[in-house]
Amino acid sequence: MNIDVDKILETGAKVVDSAKKTAVELAQRGKKQVDLLDAQAKKSKAERQLGALVYSLAKNGEENELLVKKYIDAIAAIEADIEELRKEVPAEEQPCEAPAETEAPAAPEACAETAKKTCPQCGAEVEEDALFCNGCGAQL
Repeated sequence: MNIDVDKILETGAKVVDSAKKTAVELAQRGKKQVDLLDAQAKKSKAERQLGALVYSLAKNGEENELLVKKYIDAIAAIEADIEELRKEVPAEEQPCEAPAETEAPAAPEACAETAKKTCPQCGAEVEEDALFCNGCGAQL
């Protein structure tokens, strides 16, 4: 019985290198997915804060266009970040829009199940249960 120890060590080293490379790739893909979910959650939170601000201002008969514009600009910046992250994550691995902070992240196959409709004013896609358009602010 002639065992080539060097060949076994070489094969073992190749297997370890391959496993390490695969683990690093998976970790990087997972981080990009988490970054995308975080950006979507940040956008959702900013949209809720904008809605609360607009409601509060309207309820009190006040206006603060500068502050409203700051929120709109911040949301636009977050949307740009989301688009950049989406370019880095394959479509089949992209998470749905971020759920509310109290909900668990949705599985990718559940994305198609989320009911959507379009705004009659601007045509933006909105959630089925939305009261206002997140694109133009029109009441739905």
